[in-house]
Amino acid sequence: MPQLPLHHVFHPDHADHYAATLGGGLDHLLRQLKGVAGPATGLTPAAAEQRVAEVDLDRPLADVGQVLAEMSRLWLDDAVWFHEPSYAAHLNCPVVVPALLAELFVASVNSSLDTFDQSVGATFIERRLIDWAAQRIGFGADADGVFTSGGSQSNLQGLLLARGRHERVPAERLRILASAESHFSVQKSARLLGLGDESVVSVPTDERHRMDPTALERSLAACADLGLRPMAIVATAGTTDFGAIDPLEQVADLALAYDAWLHVDAAYGGGLLVSPTRRDRLQGIERADSVTIDFHKTFFQPVSSSAIVVRDRATLRPATWHADYLNPREATNPNQVDKSLQTTRRFDALKLWLTLRTMGPDLVGQYVDAVIDLASAVHHARRGHGELEFAAVPELSTLVFRYVPPGPPLAEKESAALNNAIREALYASGRAMVAATKVDGVQHLKLTLLNPMATLEDITAVLDLVRETGARLAPAQLEAAR
Repeated sequence: MPQLPLHHVFHPDHADHYAATLGGGLDHLLRQLKGVAGPATGLTPAAAEQRVAEVDLDRPLADVGQVLAEMSRLWLDDAVWFHEPSYAAHLNCPVVVPALLAELFVASVNSSLDTFDQSVGATFIERRLIDWAAQRIGFGADADGVFTSGGSQSNLQGLLLARGRHERVPAERLRILASAESHFSVQKSARLLGLGDESVVSVPTDERHRMDPTALERSLAACADLGLRPMAIVATAGTTDFGAIDPLEQVADLALAYDAWLHVDAAYGGGLLVSPTRRDRLQGIERADSVTIDFHKTFFQPVSSSAIVVRDRATLRPATWHADYLNPREATNPNQVDKSLQTTRRFDALKLWLTLRTMGPDLVGQYVDAVIDLASAVHHARRGHGELEFAAVPELSTLVFRYVPPGPPLAEKESAALNNAIREALYASGRAMVAATKVDGVQHLKLTLLNPMATLEDITAVLDLVRETGARLAPAQLEAAR
């Protein structure tokens, strides 16, 4: 049998090789970071695809230096950098250093959080963090939960648990009520649960883009009149576009009245749980049956780091399946797989643990406050500028607006084309990145602010770039429209 080069495998005997490789990688990353001059370079999809397609994966480079150089050419040189102040597109955050330190241990040790005999102390670190999150929510001693891959999985599991209360009710009779501005994962979850698109009832929102309790009550009553069963109500604490927080107390009253499971999607707004000044915005969240929190948003953690937290651990049973080889029914060890949709699962909880043990929740909460304050300050500084039309006062840290050129009003088609062209031009320039969305069918642009190091000057400069780019592109767009 030929001798294999085993030094590539993590092992104490290979500590020098490991240290040299990681040290070289860190040096490479730091050199790359020093050369970053904006959030993106504007590389096109076609060019990015071609570079990767040309690599022969069956012919390794062997030399780590060459491998890192190739990696930079294929990815890092044109990566999107969320730490750059002029990145203001999606719900991506720069990450705190203690969480990066945790990633070193998570990947190197490679614990799997499905069973105790693959994780030992890691099991209890995750459980303690779930208890901590449950206490922040306001749940009692019966609470429980588990870390997940993200908000979509957390929402899916919350609705799976709701479905578990109605096992004998035919799928076609079940309904999920969510606001018109809830996350699309609600609809996807309904499909995955075999309920169908028609099972999700879209509830109108008020002028602040929050679920309208009066409309919700009408929808619940209509379901009852038709012999349909309100399986769950999904309240959102921080909508993707507007950061709107549904009136949780009133929604909870209606969930109780109609015996519906209340799931609160706080993937975005969950950071308010540690805010020193705005925790009251989540009043009523403690009445939920299940809550989604994305720590990789407003807790500034690397992807992935999310959790589903439930008020009563007994409700986790629909996610439980016992396998004789893994977690037999008679097992006495605590096995996290008993409450997870995943089997093999990373020790992502360590990132939040090291963050809390190094920084503390109050400092994380101050970061949350900083980005909310920044959105408010930007709106105040630019709301009177004629070319920028804001769709709403910011609730959390998003700003939705569109560029409106001076002169006669544009038709919607031309306005949409102009605003989309502005966004594409900003990306291509590498100077800034903004997102896009639609408000009542009308094309808008969006800033999502999750960088506590960004300043008012940084973000108003992005809006000034929008105005400059719009002024430059508007004549051509108007000519094309004629």
